[in-house]
Amino acid sequence: MLLNDRFLKACLGEAVDQTPLWLMRQAGRYLPEYNATRARAGSFLGLAKNPAYATEVTLQPLDRYPLDAAILFSDILTIPDAMGLGLKFTAGEGPSFDHPLRTEEAVKKLRVADMDQLNYVFDAVSEIRKALIQDGKQRVPLIGFSGSPWTLACYMIDGSGSDDFRHAKTMMFSRPDLLEHILEINVQSVAAYLIEQVKAGAQALMIFDTWGGLLPDGWYQRMSLAAMQKVIALLPREYEGRKIPVIMFTKGGGIWLNDMAQVGADVIAIDWTMRLSRARKQLLEINKPLALQGNLDPLILFSEPKQIAAAAQGLLEDLASAPALKPGLHSLDGHIFNLGHGINQFTPPESVAALSETVISKSKALRAV
Repeated sequence: MLLNDRFLKACLGEAVDQTPLWLMRQAGRYLPEYNATRARAGSFLGLAKNPAYATEVTLQPLDRYPLDAAILFSDILTIPDAMGLGLKFTAGEGPSFDHPLRTEEAVKKLRVADMDQLNYVFDAVSEIRKALIQDGKQRVPLIGFSGSPWTLACYMIDGSGSDDFRHAKTMMFSRPDLLEHILEINVQSVAAYLIEQVKAGAQALMIFDTWGGLLPDGWYQRMSLAAMQKVIALLPREYEGRKIPVIMFTKGGGIWLNDMAQVGADVIAIDWTMRLSRARKQLLEINKPLALQGNLDPLILFSEPKQIAAAAQGLLEDLASAPALKPGLHSLDGHIFNLGHGINQFTPPESVAALSETVISKSKALRAV
């Protein structure tokens, strides 16, 4: 039994009393309590691979703010790590792999990730679900997640983060057959990973296609979207009598909204480059009444509280001006308030308090009109 099921209802396009709110990277370095836990863990991987620590940091933002969902604390690169690519995190440099896929021989040796090597993730999901219980009821739903096949491939080929993922895109243009081989293995790995998260207790799933926006039109559909569609087709949409909503997010993907609407996700998350009202109208025009998630620019949270409040109110008022998702709903129904990407590590924690206060009060007030 959920004490608060607004998030799940919004994902499924059902009426809610106020707009649900959660934030990408809501458990992270902007919170002093997170940094204290990470210091105890000794390293990022020490934190992510320890279910007790992962549970602790997952709950930290829920204890501080009135958020409507928890998201598993982990990293998208756990999958290629379980493929034997040798993940490491270097202070000041971020993640990298010891064995990037730069040759045909390396690509041909690649195998689907060993789920047994990812038990620490599934154990964390189970522990978080238990920790969310309060007086016999679960506080909020738990979101599981994975990187998209294309986004994972970017890191697997380049070997580390990049502005342009030159090696991945070079392989795409010169040897698309090799990239598609990697993507097919990633599809199977991502699907298996998300299925195991559901079995462990995840109640919604999100696919992060962080680098889909780097692709040219046409190549996005072929190399990123098609792979996500295959993943979504393999996922359980119900488990133990409950629906499992799927959220899909391509950063920089607003141009492909109509294409994204065709692949089977329940929710499309969008970044700050497209108005929610425009996205809603566009989806209704193609008879795809899907829920939306987003889409405040994360850097607005460096502004003064009154400016943050004005930006959040403006976003809600914009969507309130659009047609309703379905007859009988308010225009604000079928929307999950979030940022257009992950919260910045230097964000003042009090900014999130100002944001949450505004989302709650204004979304209630607009529904009362």
